[in-house]
Amino acid sequence: MAWLRMFGAMMIAAAIVRPRRLSLRKWSPADLKSAAIFGLSTGLTSSFFYMAIDRLPLGKGVAIEFIGPITVAAIFTRTRRNGLALVVAVLGVAVLTGVEMGDESLGVLFILLAAASWAVHIVYGSRVANAHNGLEGLAMSFVMGTLLTLPLGAANFDAVVRQPSLVAIGVVVCALASVVSYGTDQRILRLVSVRHYSLLLAMLPIVASLFGFAFFDQTPTNWDLVGVALIVMGIAIQERR
Repeated sequence: MAWLRMFGAMMIAAAIVRPRRLSLRKWSPADLKSAAIFGLSTGLTSSFFYMAIDRLPLGKGVAIEFIGPITVAAIFTRTRRNGLALVVAVLGVAVLTGVEMGDESLGVLFILLAAASWAVHIVYGSRVANAHNGLEGLAMSFVMGTLLTLPLGAANFDAVVRQPSLVAIGVVVCALASVVSYGTDQRILRLVSVRHYSLLLAMLPIVASLFGFAFFDQTPTNWDLVGVALIVMGIAIQERR
């Protein structure tokens, strides 16, 4: 499903920008390298994330995965105000996580790998966003990601395509969660710093917790609500505009 999401996103994005605009002659070796790393990290993030939330609650899984953006934000933090915002957001993620290793150790391993991939995705996504306008850079990254993650998808591809409902869901997911979502990210990364963007991503564990409650009956605890409040506070501290 993760590979189908990447493949579908490639087809949609390439159709929007038109294949001729993806000619390799328009891309420098450095830009192609950034697109390849961005595409590969995107595919790996999705793959590891899906394997993790098969074993972990959705909201807590996203909270642990947020270690990736938090690390990026920490690297790019320069002022005391930003440092305080980062510390508060980290506390919120730590409270919201609240997961013991135990029988969930494999799920935690997968989500940590997703977090590492996500950190790479953010850094190279910024480079792609600033090198190419619109969906052009994103489409090339999807092309690269589709090719580089093919071995991951090939093993179970036949099991998915035999179920039309899964293919239909995959198309919807790739349109909304990849083309629309990452396309919006590319626009944002041209407007704000990588650190600012990484900290704003702290909203994701909150949204994931809401969806976990609405669709999977994963009721948040009082401590989860405390974690949500801390994350919102961290974003508010660093937000100047």
